[in-house]
Amino acid sequence: MSTLFGTDGVRGLANGLLTAELAMQLAQAAAVVLGHDRNTNGTRPRAVVARDPRASGEFIAAAVEAGLSSSGIDVYDAGVLPTPAAAYLVADLDADFGVMISASHNPAPDNGIKFFARGGQKLPDDVEDAIEEQMGNEPQRPVGADVGRIQRFSDAEDRYIVHLLGTLPHRLDGIRVVLDCAHGAASGCSPEVFKDAGADVIVIGAEPDGHNINDGVGSTHLGPLKAAVVKHGADLGIAHDGDADRCLAVDHEGNEVDGDQIMAILAVALKASGKLTDDVLVATVMSNLGLKIALRNAGISIRETAVGDRYVLEAMRDGGFNLGGEQSGHVIFADYATTGDGVLTGLQLAAQVALTGRSLKQLATVMTKLPQVLINVKGVDRTRVHDSEALAAAVTVAEAQLGDTGRVLLRPSGTEPVVRVMVEAGDEATAESIAEHLAQVVRSELALELVTE
Repeated sequence: MSTLFGTDGVRGLANGLLTAELAMQLAQAAAVVLGHDRNTNGTRPRAVVARDPRASGEFIAAAVEAGLSSSGIDVYDAGVLPTPAAAYLVADLDADFGVMISASHNPAPDNGIKFFARGGQKLPDDVEDAIEEQMGNEPQRPVGADVGRIQRFSDAEDRYIVHLLGTLPHRLDGIRVVLDCAHGAASGCSPEVFKDAGADVIVIGAEPDGHNINDGVGSTHLGPLKAAVVKHGADLGIAHDGDADRCLAVDHEGNEVDGDQIMAILAVALKASGKLTDDVLVATVMSNLGLKIALRNAGISIRETAVGDRYVLEAMRDGGFNLGGEQSGHVIFADYATTGDGVLTGLQLAAQVALTGRSLKQLATVMTKLPQVLINVKGVDRTRVHDSEALAAAVTVAEAQLGDTGRVLLRPSGTEPVVRVMVEAGDEATAESIAEHLAQVVRSELALELVTE
């Protein structure tokens, strides 16, 4: 099992965990596993490389490209682009694989490396394991004409923008949109594609300097976007994160519209047009119960997965479904993308405002969010969550109290001594009361000192 790869590639402090040496070794290993071992057409393997605008991305990209080309891979350097653009371009170019250098919504000192297989698909665990194992072997070192070449992928952004425009069900003429690009990878292409679609665009958070990515702006800091939407009398606001694979929104009054609400709006719209596969939406167990209730009323069912967009993607592929996502704003349109795409999601959401003539606030009423309280209980034995009879009994009592009006979810952290207690209820006070009680039971029953006595 891989110890280097996390849930979304290799990520950590640039020049801490993620050094130029490590980047080159990863690239050399990927050149074998994703390039030479899978390329059967007799040509030199090709890879697309893109990054977000973090300062460290410059030296990491240089190391990755050096590792690939020195291993006999032709490199197409796409420059600064969103993660979903990199995935799309791998498929569009019919490249053997792709590399995205980004730490998404993390602070600027962090960075990461993630790989896409042919077709722009995320890697399964066994392929990541193979790359890590290959790092222990001598890299391939071709000479002469067999050395890979590096060239600028000059029309990469244009290809991505044309693709996005081709997905629109309706132009955005007459719609005023505020875009918050998080000083990140979407700072160039997101404003351009919205303008090309006909929208009146106001842009904030689109002046990356290598160090300000996600700093007080973007999908993790919606305050500036809310203020700008109200100030400019916009119809809606769209917030990206650093690598633009997610999207949150703000209505004309400055109210947040989260990933669950966005999915509800888009699922209902796709069903109405006959384009929602099997009338199914794929979402994680953390999605608000209000989403399930709203979609049930609309004749749409939900397939639930574990938390993480990779699990959503797996369920979508396995079932052939075409819409899924997370509350955090990762929304996946399988008809147009192989991963979450914040620019694509924002376009589709704005198109529904333009198409229906209804405000985003009105569209969001398709779903009523139930109050949701999440408590992270630290310093407990997360491995015993499902073994404690006292905790199981407390959950049973809580679920009986909530009935059909709420739910309880206990989720152990995958890496820390933490248990997450999530309660939804018809009102905030009930949710808080039950969550606090269950958190106390977790503390008393799963305390680490009980295990060591």
